[in-house]
Amino acid sequence: MLDVWNQLLQGFATAGTPVNLMWALVGCTIGTAVGVLPGIGPATAVAMLLPITLKVDPTASMIFFAGIYYGAMYGGSTTSILLNTPGEAGSMVTALEGNKMAKSGRAGAALATAAVGSFVAGTIATVLVTLFAPLVAKYAVLLGPPEYFLLMVLAFITVSAVLGQSMVRGLTALGLGLALGLVGIDQISGQARYTANVPELMDGFEVVLIAVGLFAVAEALYAVLYQGKEVDTQNRMGKVHMTLSEWSRSWPAWLRGTFIGFPFGCIPAGGSEIPTFLSYATEKKLSKDKQAFGSTGAIEGVAGPEAANNAAITATLIPLLTLGIPTSNTAAILLGAFQNYGIQPGPQLFDTNGALVWALIASLYIGNVMLLILNLPLVGLWVKLLKLPKAPLYAGILIFATVGVYGMRQSAFDLVLLYGIGILGVVMRRYRFPTAPVVVGMILGPLAEAQLRNAISIGEGHWGVFMERPMSAFLLLVLATLIVLPRLLAWRKQARSR
Repeated sequence: MLDVWNQLLQGFATAGTPVNLMWALVGCTIGTAVGVLPGIGPATAVAMLLPITLKVDPTASMIFFAGIYYGAMYGGSTTSILLNTPGEAGSMVTALEGNKMAKSGRAGAALATAAVGSFVAGTIATVLVTLFAPLVAKYAVLLGPPEYFLLMVLAFITVSAVLGQSMVRGLTALGLGLALGLVGIDQISGQARYTANVPELMDGFEVVLIAVGLFAVAEALYAVLYQGKEVDTQNRMGKVHMTLSEWSRSWPAWLRGTFIGFPFGCIPAGGSEIPTFLSYATEKKLSKDKQAFGSTGAIEGVAGPEAANNAAITATLIPLLTLGIPTSNTAAILLGAFQNYGIQPGPQLFDTNGALVWALIASLYIGNVMLLILNLPLVGLWVKLLKLPKAPLYAGILIFATVGVYGMRQSAFDLVLLYGIGILGVVMRRYRFPTAPVVVGMILGPLAEAQLRNAISIGEGHWGVFMERPMSAFLLLVLATLIVLPRLLAWRKQARSR
């Protein structure tokens, strides 16, 4: 412990130099802006800025990229809450309750609980990274394909049950996402499938494209088509601070979200999407005011998922630094940045490049404080976005979404696909199908398929492999409980009423 403390202090000394503080501030600012703008995620931003590795010191550039990464998580909540347009996939769940709160005149409270929750979760997760990185990574390695597959099935069931007005609608949307995820090159055999001989589909559908189409484009098009046919329910804006009641409802959700999100950042099981949905489901179950969920907006439904999101993002550094395993798109690009310097993350990294690693960890503490300072005083400014005229506002969303998607591959086909998906999103919203399960199914579908096939290979074709391993058997028990228990409780309630 003393050795860890000494190394962390040396990391603060390195990260606290004026140059590195400047890079941290620039990274956090760019990250927040990237999160606010729909369609431009941290992976895209870091990829575009990778050429700086040719000119900038390794420690400074890693601090800069890390600032962009977790800064985007802070900023992503802003447009989710104010415009129902997630800037990041991890902010999808925040839009569910945050936008309802904004329409009820409580945008300030929603933005405040998102900013403070992000700070609390990020700080706790950074402490856990500091203390337990080698230990957590060691146990994460013990999980095999059976456990990963069952974790993803757990996410599918949770998403389908929590979102939408019925489980049938949730499963339908999830099935659509799983189907989209199958398009492209088979990860195991390397064969093209479901591409209809269209070369552009060989690489599959871009997750960012689908998310932007279903949320940003669909939101703008839906407003154009049905704006005059819906009654505006937005109330007068309240204070941009949380009340004592909102503080008391938020802090348990922050802590629960942190400890739900952190383990998922350590394993390649879908990034920050799964823990945000699990956190939302947990808060909905535990809330004393269940009627607020989906109607006026429940602050726990913003606080928990935002904390889970930031804890998961911070935890991705554990497998990246100690194993060289990226568990998200942005972490994969950060791995490329390390390799540009001739540095290979892995078990020896703490010995060979200890100064860089500990400076990076120290910069997380500094960056969290910077982001809180950048976000909380500007809550009032973000709230003023609601006063912008809707026509230019939605036109701006379409422009940013179009530019962001075109910038990924410079493909006109992607733009046609973007607006086709946007129209699909309008239809789904019109008939009250949830859109978030589509993105989750698309992200996790290919991963789940690959892990299932690997698990069956390990079991030499026998499904008993899922029962033979203690952790997978436990997950099977959890899944069975989640599927059977609600139906037994509903049956019991009906029997009592009779």
